[in-house]
Amino acid sequence: MDLFRKIAIIVGVLFITATVAGIVSGIFLGPRNESDYLTAISANENQVIISAFFYAIMAVAVAGIAIVIYPVLKKYNEVLAIGYVGARLVEGILFAVGVTALLTLITLSQEFVAAGAPDASYFQTFGTVLKAAGDWAYMLGELAFFLSALMLYYLLYKTKLVPQWLSGLGIIGAIIWPVGSLSLAGPTYSGYFYIIIFVQEMILAVWLIVKGFNPQVIKSKS
Repeated sequence: MDLFRKIAIIVGVLFITATVAGIVSGIFLGPRNESDYLTAISANENQVIISAFFYAIMAVAVAGIAIVIYPVLKKYNEVLAIGYVGARLVEGILFAVGVTALLTLITLSQEFVAAGAPDASYFQTFGTVLKAAGDWAYMLGELAFFLSALMLYYLLYKTKLVPQWLSGLGIIGAIIWPVGSLSLAGPTYSGYFYIIIFVQEMILAVWLIVKGFNPQVIKSKS
């Protein structure tokens, strides 16, 4: 198995890992979104720790995708390849900030319950700041994802490293995705705008694992 085939498989696995980890993290994040979130987090500490764990896996995986695929992309456009790595590293770092904020909320929730009512306002103010920090880190991370997706799928489309219909679908999904991410369509419909990029990235992941990059294109640059 040659180097480029190995890279394709690793990238495909990392795409699946990042997506699955993000979904699992969201499933266990419920207590953070409760109105009385400090009490809820304290009562469901293990659940929130699991969420933070998978959130961290997602952060590492998204950065890993760019690092692993860089040797392939740089052969065709080094500027975009570096831009892609930079955007995904920023995304991973911002998600790591979100993990830190979430873990700090766990400690704060424990102190909140132990302190009782007299100091409740102090803990709630600090909790609000931590939640806002986590939300902003996630939102900025999503912006970095948007930029990285445009660079990656444009480059894949131009080079034909994967079928153009697949990279073209990625471009469409990346363009539509912010509508859902920023909740511009409202909470009821925002989730639908993730579907295209979700389906496309899972197809891309399977394609890379099973088929790899276009051998003719790779050979032309070898």
